[in-house]
Amino acid sequence: MRAALAMTWQEWARHDALGLAALVRRGEVMPRELAAQSAAAVERLNPKLDAVLEIFQDVLANPDTDGPARDGALYGVPIFLKDAASGLKGRVQESGSALMRGYVVPATDPTVENLLHAGLVPIGRSTLPEFAMTMDTATAYGNRLIVTRNPWNLEHSPGGSSGGASALVSAGVTPISSASDGGGSIRIPASFCGLVGLKPSRGRVPRPLAQSEFLQRNSNDGVLTRTVRDTAAAFDYLTRIPNGGSFIATPAPEGSFLSGLAADPPRLRIALCTGWLKRTTAPDAQVIARTREVAQFMERLGHHVEEVDEAAICEWDLVWWNFTFQCIGTQDKLRLTAEARGVSLEELPRRLSPMVRRMYLAEGRYSKTDVWRMMANSNRVTRAFGQFMEQHDVLLMPTLAIRVPEANGPYSLEHDIDLDVWIQRILDACRYTMPANETGLPAIAVPAGLDNDGLPIGVQFYGNFRDEAKLLRLAAQLERARPEWFGAHPPLHVASM
Repeated sequence: MRAALAMTWQEWARHDALGLAALVRRGEVMPRELAAQSAAAVERLNPKLDAVLEIFQDVLANPDTDGPARDGALYGVPIFLKDAASGLKGRVQESGSALMRGYVVPATDPTVENLLHAGLVPIGRSTLPEFAMTMDTATAYGNRLIVTRNPWNLEHSPGGSSGGASALVSAGVTPISSASDGGGSIRIPASFCGLVGLKPSRGRVPRPLAQSEFLQRNSNDGVLTRTVRDTAAAFDYLTRIPNGGSFIATPAPEGSFLSGLAADPPRLRIALCTGWLKRTTAPDAQVIARTREVAQFMERLGHHVEEVDEAAICEWDLVWWNFTFQCIGTQDKLRLTAEARGVSLEELPRRLSPMVRRMYLAEGRYSKTDVWRMMANSNRVTRAFGQFMEQHDVLLMPTLAIRVPEANGPYSLEHDIDLDVWIQRILDACRYTMPANETGLPAIAVPAGLDNDGLPIGVQFYGNFRDEAKLLRLAAQLERARPEWFGAHPPLHVASM
């Protein structure tokens, strides 16, 4: 018989990560009890969510197993690790791919070390699409297709690639979960699930030991949370860069992100852009209307909002060419992965999902010269954004050009369709998130209420390089002014059990 839980589900749902950690510090609850409560939530909700791949049973028995710092601000709070990128030594990490089945992380990556330094307790692995290659979290693990569901409506996707993380946080299984963002993979699921998701500046958070900002320039690690203060608290630890661990000279943040939330930001110059960004499909009308409502609300909070034409920002065609190249032209790296895994080149395509297989087989479209073209494009786009941000403190855009799609739907890797059609569909949907990855700018997605179908809509604020503090203060100001948008409970939630 399961032991009694430390608190009711309604009590559990009232606490964010900092709230749970405060209970631990006061001795009102033990880390083992928090881990047990989160695991109990998984047992109840995961049959519907399909967001958890594994629970670390040894951690349930002893939350100090992997060495979370007892003096960390978030000590004792359970967290799930996204099953790719930054990993924990001795734990399986399969990246959503049959090619990586059974892979065990040889050494803890710096970002996970930072999470442990914060006192967070990794208790399991969350789902993602294969190699984090799309915004729909569906992939084949073992002998079955796992389709992660959105707790706001189980027929819909929680987004991706950090879809398992967003589903778990939104449903109240845990108040915080690890995530990463290579084209919007923190901000997209945050927006689809009504959460807060900060993509930091390039170089602000350390890359995994086998990567660098040179080879993986688009991707950044972070967290998904229900409250702005939890994101700020986590980033007070995430920004620690080990010596030799960054190929970009990024100074340490000035002061504490969390402490900085106490005061509203000064009057900001906010640029508003809801244009098509040289895509061929119109963004969703409800998304655009809600973004404009947020802009009007920013003005009521005292900020200066100026609508800008998309042509004033950058050459958008260069952004779309680069991301198409990123999807297809870099897939030759899978040969190295197969070699390391002892998989033959003949077998390799059979180990891949339909759309990743199509990307891999189309890699020959590009040559070495195109790598230089990509870097030249990135140079022009990043410098253009830099000039634009000289005139504005913040850029307000929708997070997505679409509303929440169906699960395992048009953005899934599991449907074998024309590659070019599929990629253009992804570019259309993610047109507002991808520029932050291309340029290395920070951007934060925040909830902005529900659409006509009762599903979350999010907006995002871009900041200047290395200015996460301003974004967090602005998000906190919005959270104080519109608390009903933040931490809202979906129909499938622990508090409803």
